[in-house]
Amino acid sequence: MIGVGKIKQYSNVLDKPLSKGKQEVSSSAFAFLFSELVQYNQTQVDNIAELERRLEDAGYAVGARVLELLCHRDKGNRRETRLLGILSFVHSTVWKVLFGKVADSLEKGTEHEDEYMISEKELLVNRFISIPKDMGTFNCGAFVAGIVRGVLDGAGFPAVVTAHFVPMEGQHRPRTTILIKFGEEGDVSLSLLYTA
Repeated sequence: MIGVGKIKQYSNVLDKPLSKGKQEVSSSAFAFLFSELVQYNQTQVDNIAELERRLEDAGYAVGARVLELLCHRDKGNRRETRLLGILSFVHSTVWKVLFGKVADSLEKGTEHEDEYMISEKELLVNRFISIPKDMGTFNCGAFVAGIVRGVLDGAGFPAVVTAHFVPMEGQHRPRTTILIKFGEEGDVSLSLLYTA
């Protein structure tokens, strides 16, 4: 019989399995697209804080989608319900899918009980960016902070997530630290979610 093989036909696109193949985008293609995103948003704003907020909003949408994809693909539609579990998930699984490696470190803040930090020596979004002196403290890591916030919000752990440069001794470029601060309002919304 010609044309009859072992290829399974799917009646619905949602029934097709997600491929787990290694699907990478070249660094130069990503750098070009990301620089266009930054340049476009730069023309739409008047100050650095607004530009970082717009990048964070764009990252938030990515983070929400990444969470859905990874929960469906890797966890059988199950999500983390523990704080340390979701932070470990972001630090390892999400980071590896987005950047090809696990983040350099995940640390608990020493000054506040509800703060955590994910640090990266050379964050991909800052690698190919040169910041003019007139833009001072602008950090493209705001996009990644938005991704982290999108993942945490989608998992039911609302937090304030910001990106900061931290100077390192002996290094020309500072490392980027994603600061995650879980607030009391997040704790209240979680308790309401689980009591309902």
